[in-house]
Amino acid sequence: MTPIFAVSRLPRNLVFGAGQRAALPGYAAALGRKALIVTDERLAADAQFLDLMQALEAAHVDVAVFSGTIAELPASCILEGLEAGKALGADLVIGIGGGSCLDAAKIIALLLSHGGTPSDYYGEFKVPGPILPLIAIPTTSGTGSEVTPVAVVSDPDRAVKVGIASPHLIPHTAICDPELTYSCPSGLTAFSGADALTHAIEAFTNLRRSVDANTVHEHVFVGKNTFSDQHALEAIRLVSGSLETACRDGSDVLARNNLMMGSTLAGLAFGTAGTAAAHAVQYPVGALTHTPHGMGVAVMLPFVMAFNKSHAEPQMAQIADAMGVGGGLSQAASADAAIDAVTDLFAAIGIPGSLRDLGITENQLDWIAQAAMGATRLVKNNPRPLDPASMAMLVNAAFVGDRTALGRSA
Repeated sequence: MTPIFAVSRLPRNLVFGAGQRAALPGYAAALGRKALIVTDERLAADAQFLDLMQALEAAHVDVAVFSGTIAELPASCILEGLEAGKALGADLVIGIGGGSCLDAAKIIALLLSHGGTPSDYYGEFKVPGPILPLIAIPTTSGTGSEVTPVAVVSDPDRAVKVGIASPHLIPHTAICDPELTYSCPSGLTAFSGADALTHAIEAFTNLRRSVDANTVHEHVFVGKNTFSDQHALEAIRLVSGSLETACRDGSDVLARNNLMMGSTLAGLAFGTAGTAAAHAVQYPVGALTHTPHGMGVAVMLPFVMAFNKSHAEPQMAQIADAMGVGGGLSQAASADAAIDAVTDLFAAIGIPGSLRDLGITENQLDWIAQAAMGATRLVKNNPRPLDPASMAMLVNAAFVGDRTALGRSA
């Protein structure tokens, strides 16, 4: 019997519910008096956003809005936000928006506290201490960044995105209000939700490490554990059961609520367990194609599941049960049913079926496999060991859109 090992790293406050954005002024006023708001240009003009700014000012919190966040988060926009925070003398940072806005808020709060540039903190445990108080309010159901210890940035000196991972990056307070997602377009809902499902499935199927008293100090992402499993399975149930409906009918309140709850739970799961091969491959693929992150990881997920089946079959059978497709089947058949269910769901919401469909060309495959192997914090989590040869096999299978070569009947 596997001994119980569990790790949970959480915001101090995690609030979920329709209308709970109205709780922001109370939390903000308790943390600071000069708040840098990190968002993007579209949200900065939104009526709900403007209402929140007025509520903050009524609570005697001075605000400066930095709306220069750009998708995929180039380092240049981080530095612009940093200057805005310095000009204000910010003692509090509030991120409002999708994953890029929340990641930008994390890194800006870090730099306001400890100085330097983002590259000074690449990797795990490089943040020397607490950062400015940070409040995160997501407006999409996908990244889970409101509860995670990681932020990802595009470095102009590197071909792929780079992560900063530290428990100090976990926001002090996360406010998850599904009403903020009701106007999210169908395409963004699809890619973000697919990202959330990928987070949950990779967290649940990740390698379970041998642990000792130093594990939590040596790894931000400690691998599969008892707490992450509970969050991941519920996230899989909620996201798989609501994603297609939310894409088809964005006004479906139950689907929107379940999708945001699933996204947050998936963030709690991978925030300690980590992600694996699907995310490792997406970094170079995203750099080449500039396609949305959620689309890229979703293209990879069925192939990664097929590749990993021999090392995570019991977990995949549980995923099938959570998705409602495993009843009465053998463990092996249930695992196959889980892979098929994920494939079918992603096809139904418009996720392409192969890397070739994303615009990747055959002469790029070797570089993609090599660059993916460089994402060591992700590769080390994969339940089936990855080496250059097996990574190349995985990437090639995803390019042609054929899982057969990965050891599973089509």
